[in-house]
Amino acid sequence: MTSDDVSEAPGYLRSYGRRRGKKLRPGRERLMQDLLPQISLQPGTPIATQVGRDKRPIWLEIGFGGGEHLAAQARAHPDVNLIGCEPFLNGVAKLLSQIDADGSQNVRIYADDARDIFPDFAERTVDRVFVLFPDPWPKTKHHKRRLIQTDLLDHFARILADGGQLCIASDHMGYIRWSLEKVLAHGAFEWVAEGPADWRHPPADWIQTRYEQKALAKGDKCVYLRFRRKRHGPRGNSGATTGQQSLARTEAGV
Repeated sequence: MTSDDVSEAPGYLRSYGRRRGKKLRPGRERLMQDLLPQISLQPGTPIATQVGRDKRPIWLEIGFGGGEHLAAQARAHPDVNLIGCEPFLNGVAKLLSQIDADGSQNVRIYADDARDIFPDFAERTVDRVFVLFPDPWPKTKHHKRRLIQTDLLDHFARILADGGQLCIASDHMGYIRWSLEKVLAHGAFEWVAEGPADWRHPPADWIQTRYEQKALAKGDKCVYLRFRRKRHGPRGNSGATTGQQSLARTEAGV
């Protein structure tokens, strides 16, 4: 069952907008017809059987947009299995064109709502999760549509390996505050920041998205949050010290 099947189900809320944009170029339309079926994930089938049993690390990006970050990670890390979820089909087509040009063999795509395939991941099998510049849904009445919610973090907590990374980035400070509060309240993650530089500046191996480049060109601030999955077990206390939390809240603006 896909998100289109359940979009009207009670309690189901999309965290994304439109599925299609302008008509695709003929070349990208061909890739959607020919390449996408070869690398698509099928809901209801264990992820391990779809990406191979070669024990390579699995990195998951949710909402990859135009795919710049995911494609670059695939080029830089051919020893990693990259999984990208994106319901906007024009973005999927753009990523396919990059994969085709690069000849990358380590990418799998789910061109729909990531929640459809979470049950297909075995516990502790994902090493990194990226949520980069998601729709901030700025109006208060739409906050329930924001991607970062407790139920999503429950999925992340289940599938991330001990010590696995959760990376969240945004240029919307309200969304950053929201994400910090949700993740730190969850208890399964610890914030790895030691000071403001750790969230004001991206990590050394960071790859910019097109949206991020546009935000920086306008002079907007971008914030980079990194969390580490605690050892699996009962939920504990917040993954940040009181000093960290007060620093971040004082900053945010961050």
